[in-house]
Amino acid sequence: MNYLEFKEIRKKLKMKQADIAKSIGVGTRAVQYWEKGERKIPETTAYFVNNLLEEQQNKLDTGASPVVFSDLKVMNVPLANQYAQAGYLHNFADEEYIESLPTIPFTDDVEHRGEYMCFEVKGDSMDNGSYESYLEGDIILCRNIRQDYWMSKLHYDKWDFVVVHKEKGILVKRIINHDVEKGIITLHSLNEYYDDIEVHLRDVAKLFNIISTRRKNNRR
Repeated sequence: MNYLEFKEIRKKLKMKQADIAKSIGVGTRAVQYWEKGERKIPETTAYFVNNLLEEQQNKLDTGASPVVFSDLKVMNVPLANQYAQAGYLHNFADEEYIESLPTIPFTDDVEHRGEYMCFEVKGDSMDNGSYESYLEGDIILCRNIRQDYWMSKLHYDKWDFVVVHKEKGILVKRIINHDVEKGIITLHSLNEYYDDIEVHLRDVAKLFNIISTRRKNNRR
C-alpha cells in the first residue's frame, strides 16, 4: 500500500489522522509520515485499514447503520511470521519473547477472551484450489485451546487448527479424528499430495483454533 492509497482509505472511512492512529495503535506522527510518503506503511497496517474499509462497505451495502469508529476497540495480536516460527517453537512459554514479536491489530468483532496468536502460513499443504485453502503468506488469527480441553473430544468439525508440535514444528492442518482414549489426533492436509498423519497429544506443545484469515488483495 502506498501513501496515496492509505490517505484515500482514511478519507473514505471519514477518520482524522489522530482517529486512525489510535485505532492502529500508533502515534499521529506515524500517520503523518505515511501520508507524506516519508515512511513505508507496514503490511499489518495495510491489512487492518483495508479490513476496516471492507467492513464499512459491507454494512452500508446491506443497509445497516454506518460503522462508528469513535469507540473502536483494538486487540493487538502477536505474529509469528515464517522467520519467527522456529523461535516461537522454543520460546512460546516466554512472555518476554512473545512481547517482542510484531503485532497485528484486530477490531472488536473478535471475542477478546483467551490467548490469541497470529501465524503466517508456510507451504502449500493446505491449498487445494478451493475457497477453504490457506495460501502461503496468509496471516491466520488463532485462539489457544487450553490443555484441559484436550481430554475431551475436540470440535474438529467446526474449526481448522494450528498444531505446535515439539518436533515437527508449526503445522496448519485439519483434524479429522480424535481418539480421546489414546490421546491421538489425525491431521489432514487439503492438498491431496500430502498424507494424513497421526500425532499423539503428548508431543504437542500448543493447539489453536483458526478464527480468521487475512489475505493480500492481489491473491485469490
